[in-house]
Amino acid sequence: MIIGIDTSLGTAVAAIARDGEIAADEQSANPLGHAEVIGDLLARAVAAAPEPTHVAIGMGPGPFTGLRVGIATARAFALGRGIPVVPVPSHDGVALGVLLADALTGTETPRFAVVTDARRREFAYSVYDGIDDDGLPIRVGDATLSPRDELDARLAEAGAARYDATSVSAAMIALAAARALDAGRELAGPEPLYLRSPDVVAAHAPKRVSA
Repeated sequence: MIIGIDTSLGTAVAAIARDGEIAADEQSANPLGHAEVIGDLLARAVAAAPEPTHVAIGMGPGPFTGLRVGIATARAFALGRGIPVVPVPSHDGVALGVLLADALTGTETPRFAVVTDARRREFAYSVYDGIDDDGLPIRVGDATLSPRDELDARLAEAGAARYDATSVSAAMIALAAARALDAGRELAGPEPLYLRSPDVVAAHAPKRVSA
């Protein structure tokens, strides 16, 4: 079983088998309050999957504080259980859900962009073009920030339909991780995809006052 955790938008925790069967899928749509709810959501997922083998982490893009809560929780849980973590771009989880939903209805999925609100009048987007032989979304380049009033023009230039995501499924994060493990692939590195620096920075040293 794989525990999936994502806090790039709301807070989501899931547990799935390696073959994709979902044992638990818990979510809070509140874009804030990650720390207040993630413990309860994780406890419910672990109750359904008491012996997980991996923890899949949604690495963003997303806000600095929200991502840190989910990633820190996932890493601490994995460390306590002595199991590996599998980083997954959060947009990959969204894209996998879109592609699987279309496959169920026999719909051909055109090139599309997963778009999430990055705040400060910006969107984050990643372009996808189908699904590969490992059952994973084909990502065309890394996640990118765009001013809101330029996004549609950028997507038109990329030939991508727009898909606005308001949540990320932790089950799809875990499924992407399962498929990557089966294929011996890495989908993301260990660093979060913040896309911009945090608002809070370390204070400068106090100025020296001469006598």
